[in-house]
Amino acid sequence: MKIIILAGGGGTRLWPVSRKKQPKQCQKIFGQETLLEKTFKRLSKGFNLKDIFISCGEKHFLPFNKSFPKLPKKNYILEPMARNTAAAIGLSAITLHKKNPEEIICLANADHFIDNEKEYLKTLKTAEKIVKKYPDHTLLIGTKPTYPDTGSGYIEMGKEEMKIGRVKIFKANKFIEKPNLKTAQSFLKKKKYLWNPAYFCWRVDHLLSLFEKHLPSHFRILKKIEKSLGTDKERKIVKEEFKKLKPISIDFGIMEKIKNKMLVIPAAFNFTDVGHWCNVMEIMNKSKDGNVVLGEHIGVETRGSLIYNLTDKMVATAGVENLVVINTKDALLICPKEQAQGVREIVSLLEKKKKNKFL
Repeated sequence: MKIIILAGGGGTRLWPVSRKKQPKQCQKIFGQETLLEKTFKRLSKGFNLKDIFISCGEKHFLPFNKSFPKLPKKNYILEPMARNTAAAIGLSAITLHKKNPEEIICLANADHFIDNEKEYLKTLKTAEKIVKKYPDHTLLIGTKPTYPDTGSGYIEMGKEEMKIGRVKIFKANKFIEKPNLKTAQSFLKKKKYLWNPAYFCWRVDHLLSLFEKHLPSHFRILKKIEKSLGTDKERKIVKEEFKKLKPISIDFGIMEKIKNKMLVIPAAFNFTDVGHWCNVMEIMNKSKDGNVVLGEHIGVETRGSLIYNLTDKMVATAGVENLVVINTKDALLICPKEQAQGVREIVSLLEKKKKNKFL
């Protein structure tokens, strides 16, 4: 099985630390390793180097290659430009299909925090066994919800289909995207709903058949690109054809359209998608006042706040609660925690006003 690390996201909700040239997966959000380095290190404990691939934009190849000098260049699947996850995953699929039409691939996210690496790797190994047994199925890995999250997608489990050791595998009935609070609360009470962390596994020939059925225009373009792979026209054709792909996520383009032949493993590990600043706060150790602080800070009557100071300046707070304060050398973000999801709107406004030096 080949692991595809999806590392092409922009990470706009983690601005001003995450930038276009150095997005969140390139940043040392926790400790001395970037999010991508943590993901790569985690997977390296369970898989050979030759079986780990990184899907990313061409512009990020050099910094990533510097971080992973032992990873062969052929293990990078480079997108000429951003076209969302269906295009990125499709490019990975045809690259590996060209070498082996029966190859199994499993997606991994470059920006996830995993609480139990041993269980995570064990689950991926189980996933490989299942896809070998059911090559015409889509396999999902779901995690048990721990709170009524309205920002996550959910998977509805059906009947039990099989068992490998102690691991039960269920039929996956359907996806539910970002429910309202009342619905999310009801999901939490029922055992048949799992969070969808987008850990998908397929045999590549089956995945391409799903493209042909649900995204036929993508399929035609991807097959044209596949014919060019390994030829002297590869780079030219990839660039010309890839930009024709309509930007759409794999979730909307394919996953939500699948009506049958889906299986799901309820995983025994928890994950956090490091998507916005409140996620960072969830992971890091809090002080007795509920604060998470990095860098120089003095606080008086400051509670439940994230203070992330990446400069030599002192950040001082007094009489504040539940704030996000992110201070970098050229930008300062201040917002209530409940508005952390809206940081991407600031990035959109900066783009609109052509404030490129802050992007």
